[in-house]
Amino acid sequence: MKEFDIAFPIRHTPTEEELRQAAGRALGVKPERVAAVRIVRRSLDARGDILYRYRIQAAAAGEALETYTLPPYQDVSHAEPVVVIGGGPAGMFAALHLLMAGRKPVLLERGKDVHARKFDVAALNQQQRVNGESNYCFGEGGAGTFSDGKLFTRSSKRGDLREVLHQLVAFGASESILVDAHPHIGSDALPRIVERIRHCIVEHGGEYHFGEKVIGLKASRDGQHTHWKVLCEGGASYTARHVILATGHSARDMYHYFASQGWPLEAKGFALGVRAEHPQSIINRIQYHGRFQPGMPAAEYALVEQVEDRGVFSFCMCPGGILVPSVTAPGEVVLNGMSNSMRNSPWANAGIVCAVNPGDVPAYDRYGVFALLEFQQAVERTMFDFTRTLQAPAQRLVDFCRKKDSQGLPRSSYQPGVVNAPLYDLLPAFVFERLRVAFAAFDRKMKGYYTNDALVLGVESRTSSPVRIPRDPETMCVPGLEGLYPCGEGAGYAGGITSSALDGILVAAAAATR
Repeated sequence: MKEFDIAFPIRHTPTEEELRQAAGRALGVKPERVAAVRIVRRSLDARGDILYRYRIQAAAAGEALETYTLPPYQDVSHAEPVVVIGGGPAGMFAALHLLMAGRKPVLLERGKDVHARKFDVAALNQQQRVNGESNYCFGEGGAGTFSDGKLFTRSSKRGDLREVLHQLVAFGASESILVDAHPHIGSDALPRIVERIRHCIVEHGGEYHFGEKVIGLKASRDGQHTHWKVLCEGGASYTARHVILATGHSARDMYHYFASQGWPLEAKGFALGVRAEHPQSIINRIQYHGRFQPGMPAAEYALVEQVEDRGVFSFCMCPGGILVPSVTAPGEVVLNGMSNSMRNSPWANAGIVCAVNPGDVPAYDRYGVFALLEFQQAVERTMFDFTRTLQAPAQRLVDFCRKKDSQGLPRSSYQPGVVNAPLYDLLPAFVFERLRVAFAAFDRKMKGYYTNDALVLGVESRTSSPVRIPRDPETMCVPGLEGLYPCGEGAGYAGGITSSALDGILVAAAAATR
């Protein structure tokens, strides 16, 4: 078996015969002696001629291509239960792995199922009505369901990404996610996939319970074993020896519960900044060097700059996307981005955020481990206090960097609307200063990016959790709390759909083998 690279014009999909001919040249045999050939990676290259570059895997006669087969799901109707708190990517994929391992997942989700959740998301956008338990962050599928469905991760040590991607394909995602360098599903397709995952878990004997907000975790000993009683707000309770905690980065109440019990918590850095929204045509022109044509994929970008020993970088870039309100409570303004599978809106947006580390905000040191959490909330409230609605404070990009009030604002995809505001004053000064240096540097990397045709909107603040729940690297449990397994973004061990899913699988494997 051999791997090699080939390239074809962007509008040309290589045929089986072309792949075999290329494989024959790479293997040094005639095309008819090629036993099998497969595309394993595809990436877009617009540095010169606009090409798709393919990584090809080929086998000569007598050889075989490496294959990946998912372990089967087992009937777990009568198996030992494992309670999974949270129905986002970490919780869902933990539950799927438990099915493979012969354990019964009992999944508790504070929000609603994905269909009911859509009505609350619509009310949030159109009527600015906030449901604290059902929104862009809370509900079946977690924050990832309505946040684009990007599946790219740099986490290579966390686990086998194929387990995640092949399951997503089995539940209805395009097979292209198995080969694309930056795989993407789309917020229009994800709800259907999330629902199919739930049906699979239930059909194999697992349980799903919606509207079950966890408010307590009580441990007791029975001989050699610890048993956990999980208490929910409505009065229901669930008992198991193993509990997987996958509550997501916005479940602040869980951190405060841990603190009330004297359980360990750690401060953790996160990133905060703005959403930058450009006309997609500008990004296409820059990235395709003026040669964009209809039918080409909407261009994306990734930018990073070091400013005063802190990283400023693009986050969750959404080509052909829209901006959405990611609030989880009244009295705050928080933005995020999403794209549908076609990525065909007139706008491109990305978080442009500055790293914030413990110790960077001494005025909040009195809050101890919650210093950055309180700082995060304070900035979100500052944005709301300016608009008194879910409308977003906004400025033209160049005006923002020059501390100049904008004269009128361009159209935005953000449905609740935008308000002309001195965003440079509303943001913490150290964040603003680093952002404006970085924006100028970004223009040197993408000429034309720094323009008043772009908007910056506040605030992008839910990049990750500013609190971490510690866990033992061997048992995967909270130190001193046998059988309690924190994972995903909410525990501070992941960032995004795939890394959260991998982390959920990691702790599920630990729970299933103990």
